[in-house]
Amino acid sequence: MELSEYQRLSRRTAEYPREAWLAYPALGLAGEAGEVAEHAKKAIRDDGGEIGDERRAAMCKELGDVLWYVAQLATELDLDLDEIARQNLEKLF
Repeated sequence: MELSEYQRLSRRTAEYPREAWLAYPALGLAGEAGEVAEHAKKAIRDDGGEIGDERRAAMCKELGDVLWYVAQLATELDLDLDEIARQNLEKLF
């Protein structure tokens, strides 16, 4: 699946107050990223830095939520995820 297709399709599930068009997805992104970080912290603390199948599955779910919020924030800002990804790679290289 292309990022722009995900962005378009995920928009169908976006339900939040229109007056919070910027804050809601930005705060959701921060919260979900925090959940990913929490799993990483617990892996270090509880599992010696190892990632088992259960934690990997949980992190996959949280990363999906991160992706959803990134897509909604990009849409609200009239940005395309494919273009964001392309520009980011150009910057990194």
